[in-house]
Amino acid sequence: MSGIDEVQVQGMPRVLCDWGSSRLRAFLQIDGAIAERRDGPGIAALGAEAPAEVLARVLAPWRARMTFERTVLCGMAGSRNGLVEVPYVRAPATLSQWRAGAATVHAGADTFTVLAGIQAQNFRDVADVMRGEETQIFGALALEPALAAGRRMLVLPGTHCKWVEVRDGRIARLQTYFTGELFELLSTRSSLLRVGSAGEPDEEGFEVGLRNAARFDLAANLFETRSAQLIEGRTAGWARSLLSGLLIGAEVHSMRAHLQASGSVPTLIGEPALTDRYARALASFGTEARVLDGDRCVLAGLGAAVAGLTQA
Repeated sequence: MSGIDEVQVQGMPRVLCDWGSSRLRAFLQIDGAIAERRDGPGIAALGAEAPAEVLARVLAPWRARMTFERTVLCGMAGSRNGLVEVPYVRAPATLSQWRAGAATVHAGADTFTVLAGIQAQNFRDVADVMRGEETQIFGALALEPALAAGRRMLVLPGTHCKWVEVRDGRIARLQTYFTGELFELLSTRSSLLRVGSAGEPDEEGFEVGLRNAARFDLAANLFETRSAQLIEGRTAGWARSLLSGLLIGAEVHSMRAHLQASGSVPTLIGEPALTDRYARALASFGTEARVLDGDRCVLAGLGAAVAGLTQA
């Protein structure tokens, strides 16, 4: 997806960006198709460099060759540490309501449209928020219109996993789980994985973690990650898989009642490596899941936002 020059461009190009905490993904769209992609650091990894400077650097090779019709960003670009803080749109929220919450940002000679996040009550009736996942959700509804009918549960694994209830096309409730970040902290900064020999990830460890997650409290389960290495000779790879199974299993187990209440097959949205683990966890508790690719959904969501902005 390279070799584009100004002569070959028939329509005015657009740039669509998904800027999360851990990475920036910028997509160049020409005549409705994605022509190129460039990556950059996430909002949480910028250091002293300003977000506008980072974005300008990432987009510079494209700007040297062409002019953009529009640059649209979702995710942490609209957070307090992003390009500009965009207020959350309160749930229940439709596509048009979410789209209307976008903000326009001027940075030097550039103009950006930054999409809003969503604020909703969670399943404990406590305020919860997301930035970026709503774009994937509205993209999923565009790709699979049947998801916009009735009551649906969409699950978006990641650093902060989101369980989102959609009712008749509206984002109604969401529940954030700290699972991904907790896994990173426990696997790199705790004592749990420091005593075993090296080893590759072991899927048996993951399955053991899923089984134990249904039987015992998470706090009671965690130390087995260490003791299995000390007493049973398990490798650090096996223990890391166990830790993953315990955390994901505990998350899925705690949402079982809400899944049953939704009365529909849950839909997983994200990267294959993560959605596969969540699908296995759901299956271990007797629930099958549908899977949608996260990149396809975020591009469809950004496309839906652009379409409405163009018409406005």
